[in-house]
Amino acid sequence: MSERTPLLILGLGNVLLEDDGVGSAAVRALLDRYVAPDDVRVLDGGTLGLSLLPYVDAADAVILVDAVKAEAESGTCVRLDGDDVAPAVATRLSPHQIGVADLLDGARWLDRLPRRLMLLGLVPESMELAVGLSPRVRASLSDLVEQIVAAAGELGFTFEPRLAHEMAVDTGTPDVARLAGMR
Repeated sequence: MSERTPLLILGLGNVLLEDDGVGSAAVRALLDRYVAPDDVRVLDGGTLGLSLLPYVDAADAVILVDAVKAEAESGTCVRLDGDDVAPAVATRLSPHQIGVADLLDGARWLDRLPRRLMLLGLVPESMELAVGLSPRVRASLSDLVEQIVAAAGELGFTFEPRLAHEMAVDTGTPDVARLAGMR
């Protein structure tokens, strides 16, 4: 990738491990509810880890969205900035977080760590084998989306709300094909 991305919003996590899929669910909800500015790239990085290095390498600022281990109740929004991000992803919460730590280490080794790095997420309730979010985390998903929009605004990027008829309808049940990136 040779073209620079002013802001990358990267959803992370495994949609097959319940609340670990919150990063993917959040970026999907973000794009369902808002129109991203032209100079912002929003990606569901799932569990791709080091494979995401070209995207991080090309970004001036990165907002990672993921489940975050913290001393707080499940469903609590957590924000970490700059140097606080790497230690948080180094503390393994799920198998994919080794990939996230490697991703940030790879960018650092190449001297290509983004100027601005932020981690936004929710404290998980369950990381069991299941598709969909636990009730507490699902209830906090809208708050996380609003945190993403606010953080992007702090960096100078304005997301525009979609009109009601443009939004996806939430039936309350997970769409497995969509969660797996097949739609």
